[in-house]
Amino acid sequence: MTSEALRKILVAGAAVAALSFTAACKPKSDAEAASSEAAAAASAATDASVAAASAADAASSAASDASAAAMSAASAAPAKN
Repeated sequence: MTSEALRKILVAGAAVAALSFTAACKPKSDAEAASSEAAAAASAATDASVAAASAADAASSAASDASAAAMSAASAAPAKN
């Protein structure tokens, strides 16, 4: 590539970066800010729900394991008459 082509690519890249920076730094309107806060709250609620479901699965698995261990111990114990 020639230095002229590289210069054009560099200038185009700088222009895109400047536009992206300007768009990202634009202050949000009240509606956009409220929407962002609502989305964050919904995300937090979803995270909490997933954590609760995971905890319930773990508790269920532990109860199932304990039940299986108790059944195994009961069947291994000699019968009393």
